[in-house]
Amino acid sequence: MKRILNPWLHTEGYNCFGCAPHSERGLRMEFWEDGDDIVSQWMPRTEFQGWHNTLHGGIQATLADEIASWVIFRKLQTGGVTSKMEVKYLRPIRTDEGAITLRAHIVEQRRNLVRVAITINNSQGERATEVECLYFTFPQERAREEFHFLPFFTEDEVSED
Repeated sequence: MKRILNPWLHTEGYNCFGCAPHSERGLRMEFWEDGDDIVSQWMPRTEFQGWHNTLHGGIQATLADEIASWVIFRKLQTGGVTSKMEVKYLRPIRTDEGAITLRAHIVEQRRNLVRVAITINNSQGERATEVECLYFTFPQERAREEFHFLPFFTEDEVSED
């Protein structure tokens, strides 16, 4: 797997709830590329509980939405917005048992509409949640000009000068 570099890391005002590493109350997600998949290992924190020691379903949906956007960023090198999301909760995710794994990939693209499938496995590797996002993507030029989109690279694609 190759770590994906966050291009907004040193951008003034960058405080994304999902992926900004210094967002005090955020999820602070990081991402890797594994073939066609984008992967994130994430450690649940107690402040994201719904029920006692159980990860809130809304947080699970947010984690899925964030990794879906990184699929679009990395694989299509553009931005977009979630148009539709379907979440299937299969089993609870505990907040006191260790890191969970999210894995996402493109399943279909028709012009500017892209379907992304996401799975969330609990700390034991069991599938806990399945999500499908329908993404509306922007043309690359519009993403750059209007939404400050920057190219997404993996560590091995950037030379260290």
